[in-house]
Amino acid sequence: MIRRQRLAAGVCALLAALTAGLAFPTAAAADETEQSAPKVELVLDVSGSMRTRDIDGGTRMAAAKQAFDDVLDATPQDVDLGIRTLGANYRGNDRQEGCKDTAQLYPVGPLDRTDAKTAVATLQPTGWTPIGPALLKAAGDLDGGSGTRRIVLISDGEDTCQPLDPCEVAREIAAKGIGLTIDTLGLVPDAKTRDQLSCIADATGGTYTSVQHKEQLTDRVGQLVHRAADPVVTPVAVSGAAQCEKAPTLKSGLYTDRAEFGQQRWYKVDVDPGQELRASVSVADDRAVNPSYGLLLRAVTFKGREIVRGEAAGTGRTDVISTGLRYPKPPSDDDNAPGETVCLEVAHSFSAPAGVKSTPGLPLELTVDVVKGPDQAHDVAAFGLGRGWWLLGTLVLVGFVAGVLWGWLSRWRIAVWRTN
Repeated sequence: MIRRQRLAAGVCALLAALTAGLAFPTAAAADETEQSAPKVELVLDVSGSMRTRDIDGGTRMAAAKQAFDDVLDATPQDVDLGIRTLGANYRGNDRQEGCKDTAQLYPVGPLDRTDAKTAVATLQPTGWTPIGPALLKAAGDLDGGSGTRRIVLISDGEDTCQPLDPCEVAREIAAKGIGLTIDTLGLVPDAKTRDQLSCIADATGGTYTSVQHKEQLTDRVGQLVHRAADPVVTPVAVSGAAQCEKAPTLKSGLYTDRAEFGQQRWYKVDVDPGQELRASVSVADDRAVNPSYGLLLRAVTFKGREIVRGEAAGTGRTDVISTGLRYPKPPSDDDNAPGETVCLEVAHSFSAPAGVKSTPGLPLELTVDVVKGPDQAHDVAAFGLGRGWWLLGTLVLVGFVAGVLWGWLSRWRIAVWRTN
């Protein structure tokens, strides 16, 4: 009787557990934070100057349409994409009206490639260049959600709607802290257009690209759209010091700063015994620079002794230069052994040609990673040779065997000679 009661109680408990599991799956799922789809809005300049024929024998507008068709075909399924125009509708000479001329050609959302291509095909170069108002509207189009948000602005000229400065608009967008990045592309740009588009991109941590050919435009827009689908780590802004003693102390992470021409930037990292410091730095030339350049990343003790360095150099045109270093700190038998403060120095030898502004400094991106040190028996280089000991041992053995054989052969030849 007691056994039957226990069995019945167990069956009831099991049914109750199954019922509870079926009754509350939605509540459990609701607790999980769902990441929104990445959002991208392509903002296209459709002003009158886009009729100019200077891109591979065709108009700038034709190059932009071809690029959009190719990019729409290759857009990842998980990216919500939209298209906004500026200067596409108003044909008159009223500046006030012309500066309101921005419209969403295709709403941000799951992509219907046929509808988007049809909308782009109808565009004709028309009016003004209200870049500032278009950026404000585009930021609103991408509002909401927790996924990546990116604006890709394609223009062939300066904003014609001052005093609403598009650089200030970009800075306002960045100041909101919503994680929205603006990348800019200049179609056959002059110096003023390049400066303005670079300023817009810099304000939000984006990139600027000068475009001269159709394939270049297609490739770059495609890269930026695909980049939105990649996992994003937001870099932390930091200001390096002129000397190690006053430098900020960094933890593992991604950091951004600016380095003036001919300026050294210092940062500090604490490394405990048994840990390894891994650091890398990239410096981008966001303006015209002289063709000879170099980059230095040094790890130095707090007393000024160099530990290890990474260097890179080149000549010619480049968009970015990078280098890195590794420093394993040996473990200690003393559990209370103090850590070490390592000073990281970043210096570059980019120089600005005549007429190019030297301020602000060039943007740099610094990655710091402090991890558990490598296993002594396998990963740490022994006397600088590491696994080279295997090769050294093999060479010694081969040399010994070859020496014995050569000695035996020599003695045999001498014996034969004497006999004859």
